[in-house]
Amino acid sequence: MKKVLLFSFSASLFLMSCGSSKSVSTSTKTGSTTNSSSAKSTYWQQHVDYKMEIDMDVNNYQYQGKQTLVYTNNSPDVLNKVFYHLFFNAFQPGSEMDARLQSIIDPDGRMVNEVNSEKESRISKLKPNEIGYINVTSLKQNGSSVKHETVGTILEVTLNKAIQPGESVTFDMVFDAQVPVQIRRSGRNNAEGVALSMTQWYPKLSEYDFEGWHAYPYIAREFHGVWGDFDLKLTIDKNYVVGGTGYLQPNPVVKGDKKTLHFKAPNVHDFTWAADPDYIHDTMQVPNGPMLHFYYKNDLPAENLQFWKDLQPKTVEMMQYFSENVGKYPYDQYSVIQGGDGGMEYAMCTLITGKRKLGSLMGVTAHEMAHTWFQFLLATNEGKHEWMDEGFTSYISDHAMDEINNKNSDNPAAGAYRGYTYLAKSGKEKPQTTHADRYETNMAYSITAYNKGSVFLSQLGYVIGEDNLKKTLKQYFTDWSFKHPTPNDFIRVAEKVSGLELEWYLTDWTMTTNTIDYGVKSIEGNTVTLERIGEMPMPIDLEVTYTDGSKESIYIPLQMMRGEKPTSATIIKDWAWAYPTYSFDAKKTVKSVEIDTNNLMADIDKTNNKK
Repeated sequence: MKKVLLFSFSASLFLMSCGSSKSVSTSTKTGSTTNSSSAKSTYWQQHVDYKMEIDMDVNNYQYQGKQTLVYTNNSPDVLNKVFYHLFFNAFQPGSEMDARLQSIIDPDGRMVNEVNSEKESRISKLKPNEIGYINVTSLKQNGSSVKHETVGTILEVTLNKAIQPGESVTFDMVFDAQVPVQIRRSGRNNAEGVALSMTQWYPKLSEYDFEGWHAYPYIAREFHGVWGDFDLKLTIDKNYVVGGTGYLQPNPVVKGDKKTLHFKAPNVHDFTWAADPDYIHDTMQVPNGPMLHFYYKNDLPAENLQFWKDLQPKTVEMMQYFSENVGKYPYDQYSVIQGGDGGMEYAMCTLITGKRKLGSLMGVTAHEMAHTWFQFLLATNEGKHEWMDEGFTSYISDHAMDEINNKNSDNPAAGAYRGYTYLAKSGKEKPQTTHADRYETNMAYSITAYNKGSVFLSQLGYVIGEDNLKKTLKQYFTDWSFKHPTPNDFIRVAEKVSGLELEWYLTDWTMTTNTIDYGVKSIEGNTVTLERIGEMPMPIDLEVTYTDGSKESIYIPLQMMRGEKPTSATIIKDWAWAYPTYSFDAKKTVKSVEIDTNNLMADIDKTNNKK
């Protein structure tokens, strides 16, 4: 692959030199390569190569597209159908996304209007020239027309000839599309005036894996995609500045009032771009890392323009933190782009809203950049395992911001614990195995994904030890980057790093709504009795204060862990979960006892933790 930095073009800026680049590929079209013995040779994943030519009309927000897709079936299965996502079809009155907005009790505020104290779906009011659509006019399999039907946001394709294991086929598609008014993530003319936020904009092949097809309708949540290489030729008004995924190739073609930009993105599972005639484009090099690009509108208030300047060196620090604490960023560029409706992660870039104070600008950038590791490179299925995406990202970005801002917090994830405790006591919690679209409320989804997902990692450090958690995150990246890891894949890494059995932790925390509640039941002389009130098991960190004023840290392993975490505390006998109480004799007469003084265990009732 050629190294060509992604940068902006205007009518007067055309050429940039290029040179060699490191490869980012760790998985190939054969589908079963691995970085370590953790991901066994039985693992496979599909592969796609996209070539697209897009002609965008910035006056009516419509575009014509040609797509050639080479699909390699690395599965052991014969495929008789394939499915494409047509995400823009969600932005039409009567769509499933529209229906869900009207039925959920707490709709996303960005997607509704307040009318006579009632919340009205913005999608329901879109006019024909404001809706989004992707209309597939032609589709061929290996040169022959193939039967296809658009069903909402999914294109169902019945193949002329089944795709055999190991076989590659070519699909040629012609389509036309319209960019919707900005309502959610994608769209035109967002609230800050960005012309084009082009996310989920092309017909995208659905993922097929060991669980089968994942042709989810686009109702609310996020995404799952097939790893591959993208080649895009974008023709657009020559005055528009474009940033996004991939490397911009040299020598753009200019004809009349349009230019054609050529982008290549190796080994990604999505492609995003944004464009506006008034973008400022800045760059900043990360030492021994990628070139950072910043795109933001020149009509922002002066204060906000300065914040975008101040953000840039902080973004360098973020990139360095994540690369050091998870794994080295493998591409040659990353872009922070003003656009969209809040903050959302994409391949090699993020779109964020730009009218923010510096702290908010840093926070959203840190979170969305962290998604590069947790979901983009470690490409979990966001429909099924949204907590691995949002929760792991929240954990690592909170720790990054704590260090970069020199806060030195005892627990950077403390806010996540508070959010989780609120949900656990609310009666509205559902297991984290719930599909992201099927939570009864947005509140429950958000806390489950972001807060409870973050606590999963933070509390795992309590269970296996902080050093083991740090090693686990790095080993997880080594074993599973450029793949589609599941929750079990992650916990198996943690087991191998720590030497402990952790199935119980994954099961209770993610597959049930069991809660943790341990208490100090009684102290009699030097005999201490603890009780388990909640259904979820945990090992116990205990601080004993003796009547002579001395203190002792005591660690009670959970029997089903089959081992202990590294600790300087006094280790006493295991506690088997089925026993509701546990007693031990301390060395001296006990004055007081406190469970979990570091507050790293998500105990929902702290009032009984000390006696």
